[in-house]
Amino acid sequence: LFPVENATQVLQQATVVVDLEAGYAAELEIDGILLPTTRIGEIELEPGEQFTVPPTAVYDPGNAVISFQPSEDALIESFTEGRHEARVIYWKIEEGRDFAQSYRWSFNVV
Repeated sequence: LFPVENATQVLQQATVVVDLEAGYAAELEIDGILLPTTRIGEIELEPGEQFTVPPTAVYDPGNAVISFQPSEDALIESFTEGRHEARVIYWKIEEGRDFAQSYRWSFNVV
């Protein structure tokens, strides 16, 4: 997890990252907001077009990582000063989201 649980010096534009075990998928919820998720590999690019990180949570199935970077067009543009709560909802891909579990943690932004 990043930021780690109970981190106290997190920056307003910090990226939230969860490294999963292989074979798992996930979604992120921050401060009660379930973020839309974009899966790497489902983004269509024209030849020579540069990849731009979408204003969503990004799930990379090849590395089993889900991340979110606050940005101008995202549901969360930046983290305000103070405590924030994150939750990852995760499940084995072969079992499906109906069998999801979750883990909550919090961090403090300066």
